Amino acid sequence: MAQGAVKTPGKRSQAVSAKKQAILGAALETFSQFGIHGTRLEQVSELAGVSKTNLLYYFPSKEALYLAVLQDLLDIWLAPLRAFREELAPLAAIQQYIRLKLEVSRDYPQASRLFCLEMLQGAPLLKTALSSDLKSLVDEKSAIIAGWVATGKLAPVDPHHLIFMIWAATQHYADFSAQVEAVTGKSLKDDDFFHSTVDNVQRMIIEGIRVR
Repeated sequence: MAQGAVKTPGKRSQAVSAKKQAILGAALETFSQFGIHGTRLEQVSELAGVSKTNLLYYFPSKEALYLAVLQDLLDIWLAPLRAFREELAPLAAIQQYIRLKLEVSRDYPQASRLFCLEMLQGAPLLKTALSSDLKSLVDEKSAIIAGWVATGKLAPVDPHHLIFMIWAATQHYADFSAQVEAVTGKSLKDDDFFHSTVDNVQRMIIEGIRVR
């Protein structure tokens, strides 16, 4: 009896977590296709396999659900930048960052597209996070790049523009995946194409910042 009492909360907690993840996954899929204004909670609940009432128990409004999805994708989006480390050799650190960003584009294309959609709308619901979490993280990593430039380990380059260029080059493969597939007939899900993309993007950026 005592053992059952111990196990039940754990099972209940797992069930709740699984249900919330199903809702968040369904919300990401619908928001990334239709945006917040074009998405109905009925669409999300049907895709998640829960009732609308149950969905609203965990997320009291469409805006609350959208914010939860945005926070999840911001964590995914920022993870490669958080992994950017000063102790690595400069070119190796930037190569690794490019690879990690392309892995995000490959593994989380819907998250990348929703992030892009939010930016195109002026980031109304992410503005606070962008001006705090993102800005402080970019400032921290920009200082590392600036230090490498100052000590002659990288060619003179503005750290912010370097980071922006990496974002643009890597996220293109998720945000414009339909265009990439229309032109090449391939996507990042194709292992050979993924490795070719990593190699080409790395070489083009690295050759621009290598000390000569």
